Amino acid sequence: MSAVQPLPTDDAGRPLFELPDELAIDTDVARRVISGFIQGQLRQAGFERCVLALSGGIDSALVAYLVAEAIGADRLLCVMLPYRTSSPASRSDAETVIADLGCAGELVDISPMVDGYFGSNGAAGSGGEAVSEASAIRRGNFMARMRMSVIYDRSVTFGGLVVGTGNKTESLIGYTTVFGDNACAFNPIGDLYKSQVRQVAAAMGVPRQIIAKAPSADLWPDQTDEGEGAFSYPVLDRVLYWRIDRRRETDELVAMGFDRGLVERVERLVATSEFKRQVPPVAKLGPRTAGVDYLYPRRRPGSARS
Repeated sequence: MSAVQPLPTDDAGRPLFELPDELAIDTDVARRVISGFIQGQLRQAGFERCVLALSGGIDSALVAYLVAEAIGADRLLCVMLPYRTSSPASRSDAETVIADLGCAGELVDISPMVDGYFGSNGAAGSGGEAVSEASAIRRGNFMARMRMSVIYDRSVTFGGLVVGTGNKTESLIGYTTVFGDNACAFNPIGDLYKSQVRQVAAAMGVPRQIIAKAPSADLWPDQTDEGEGAFSYPVLDRVLYWRIDRRRETDELVAMGFDRGLVERVERLVATSEFKRQVPPVAKLGPRTAGVDYLYPRRRPGSARS
């Protein structure tokens, strides 16, 4: 196994991000595994192309680079989906990724869709008074679902599978929107903690400004993931790694130096978001039930696409 590569630095020679020792991985191995996974998923489903929502953040940027490496940039469509309050820097960074990869890129402004439901400038939307005072979280979830509606529609015209861009950290704590940003045909980075996403992104040459900036879902001006969730990704990743991957109990984590309140909070987040990580249960009545005991690979006899 090759040695872990040194972290990239800023102009002052400081590391662009913190990588806990226990989370460092061999990025060459990770890239080979993920590349084979992408190719295998397309082959099983009978597709040759991919579509993804490109936000300008590190997760979607890394997935774009991974897909381009696996199947070629000419088979990838990246769609930018800003809302009117989205950061201009997010769009600029997304455009940089598209230009660097040489893949197809499109821009779809979701403002009319979102405002058509919630209303804007004092005018009511189709949701009426019931949504006029919606919280930022509600609006953000709706935006995520509108973006995915567009992506799945473009997947039809482009003829590509929708690729997920959610990382393991956010999946485990439930920092994701059901049928929004967690909707996809397959997810190449779903088993990478945020710290590892940064490490692989650096190894693949994702633009430095994307790696260095504060992670944000860009749901409202100046929103950041760590600010909204009141956590630090490196610390959160360590807690999750030892609790989930290494199966350490609460008291063991506290003995290792982690704050008990943080550990218990993380455990609650993981437990209460379990429903987001599972296929919806089906009430079993017949002898063979889809998703339960009627299971086939994606590409089964007779499933060839015309």
